[in-house]
Amino acid sequence: MVPAVTASDPLAAAGVLFPDGAGRLMVVRAVYERRHPVEVPGGGWELQDATPRDTALREIAEEMAVRAELGPLACVDWALDALRPPIVSFLYWAAPLTAGQLAAVRLQEDELGGYAFVTPRQAASALPPKLSRRVAACLRAPAGWGPVELEDSLPVGQSRVFLSHEPAPPYTAADGIDLAGGDRPPVIPPLDRATYIATRPRIRVAVRILATDAAGRVLAEDGNAAADGDGDGSGPRLPGAVVAAEAETPRQAAARVLAGRPGLPGGPPGRLLGLDWLPGGGGPARLVYVFDGGTAVPPGPGLRPVEAGEAGPRTAACLAVRDSPGGPIELVGGAPAVRTV
Repeated sequence: MVPAVTASDPLAAAGVLFPDGAGRLMVVRAVYERRHPVEVPGGGWELQDATPRDTALREIAEEMAVRAELGPLACVDWALDALRPPIVSFLYWAAPLTAGQLAAVRLQEDELGGYAFVTPRQAASALPPKLSRRVAACLRAPAGWGPVELEDSLPVGQSRVFLSHEPAPPYTAADGIDLAGGDRPPVIPPLDRATYIATRPRIRVAVRILATDAAGRVLAEDGNAAADGDGDGSGPRLPGAVVAAEAETPRQAAARVLAGRPGLPGGPPGRLLGLDWLPGGGGPARLVYVFDGGTAVPPGPGLRPVEAGEAGPRTAACLAVRDSPGGPIELVGGAPAVRTV
């Protein structure tokens, strides 16, 4: 049985990076945000959204009347805040909007008060500091090295190899930015912050460790496929755990598994190999982080080696990228996510 989500489990959100032909990026002004009015287009995951990609597409359609064409996942960020649970934030690259699409933009009056295309430097100053770091990491990632793995909007894991931390420039919000599409005054949101957060849907997040033996076989737990809801539906289950979101990040949870499970290699987790979103079908969705656990010689008690072909589609997909550079593969139910561009 899948455990029910709790108030301390994470939220999820998805945003879109719209570039133009001049090296600029679209930002929008949220009419209900007085302190941090400038954002990138997007919004929170809802129960009716099958995937974060669907969240991004729905938000753009609702708030801008635009049908976006999404490309690769740019980053995943375990976004922290002392006043709320973590938010697993996805950012997607999108195809540039055509002149016709821009002419047809209609902003949702109770959500957005304008938009603009700004330089990376302008975006870094206009966006709130953590979002600024997140977007800057996506812009700085070398081609072929995304998605970027972030925690608290800072590079972690493999992403630290090619992304050093650079402090955000002074925060200016919307100062000096000409926001097209209207200049509507700020509005009072329908819910106060605490109530809004308390009523948002949660997701369940787990980690799995992909470790192999000296012969390259996958180390799986004794028994059959996962019964706790974060398996990919077939094949043996990789060792792992549910992330205690109130106390740890996914990478810290993976380190906890590696340190506490006999038979797995010690040390910190390796690369983030895959992100597998498991739709909830109208209920809580689940997200599985798959980390590289290295090689164990020999496997310990409670683990058994299985051939790669027996390990299920999620594990096979992660094995396929294990020796490649770059960030994790984006999966939905064990299969590669479908792009619209």
